Amino acid sequence: MTGPLRALVLGSGRIGHEVNARGVVEALGGPFEWRAVAPRRLYARLAPWGPVDPRDSQSLAGPAPDILIASGRVTVPYVRAWKRAHPGVFAVFLQDPRWARAEMDLIWMPDHDSWRGPNVMTTLTSPHPFSQARLAAGRAAPDPRLARLPAPRCAVALGGPSGAQHFTTQDLARLGEAVRAIRAQGYSIMATPSRRTPPDLAKAVQEAVGDGFFWDGTGDNPYPAMLALADAILVTGDSANMVGEATATGAPVHVFEPSGGGSKKLGAAIDALIARGAARRWAGRLEDFRYAPIDSSAEIAAEILRRFAARAESKEPSRAFAPAALPR
Repeated sequence: MTGPLRALVLGSGRIGHEVNARGVVEALGGPFEWRAVAPRRLYARLAPWGPVDPRDSQSLAGPAPDILIASGRVTVPYVRAWKRAHPGVFAVFLQDPRWARAEMDLIWMPDHDSWRGPNVMTTLTSPHPFSQARLAAGRAAPDPRLARLPAPRCAVALGGPSGAQHFTTQDLARLGEAVRAIRAQGYSIMATPSRRTPPDLAKAVQEAVGDGFFWDGTGDNPYPAMLALADAILVTGDSANMVGEATATGAPVHVFEPSGGGSKKLGAAIDALIARGAARRWAGRLEDFRYAPIDSSAEIAAEILRRFAARAESKEPSRAFAPAALPR
């Protein structure tokens, strides 16, 4: 098989799922199409066990891709429908498709998830689109809102409450104190909230930023540029995605964990990054340490290409496999 591999991504509409999928498909290096599935409420509630919404059939239209990538339970019926109609499609699912596990050609799971199988691969961090090439481009042409800040710069990435964790009033005060302590070390602050950040958490950090930068929702979110320019990073420990994205930089990552509630899986993921030398829990000041940037998107893309090639060769040994590009 020669020429670029064509990929189709089925988006669930949830930002965490779509960040994972975008990281993988961009790392594959070939052309891709993005389709957001939009089942009506009943069909969404029936997923992953139920059928595709017949009014959302455009998600199944057109020629079959070589590689199908999906994440999120609402996409599972669509992946199954593609596989039934086109058995040759190589289906990749990010996270656990539950009862449809056997129908996937490759499933990615984070290391801290205990489930394993012959069609499963795991990585230390979640996939994301912050490749070394993208970060280098952000350094070469920095966002002017951040370029004005004197180095060294510390990126502060804020999450928010989840089903397992929340930020207490004491956490808000501690986080403000953490930002002021970083400024006292001589760092400029670049801070951004996420969609999950509640107003009181954002306010606690914004009041502590001083002459630094806090994204207030005006213009594009400079989060990618912050990662590119960061000499150190403080990230709230409520999101495995955010902590993993920070470790793509090679800059010292410090994790500020909320004290309300807790998650054993997330705690295990943070522990693994600490053991790798890529992160430390916030202990009152920024520490200086170095590690090789972690790029799980490239790892996953390489495994997709390896398995796709192996399957193609086993079915048609006379044909040569040549992907358009290796993962960045």
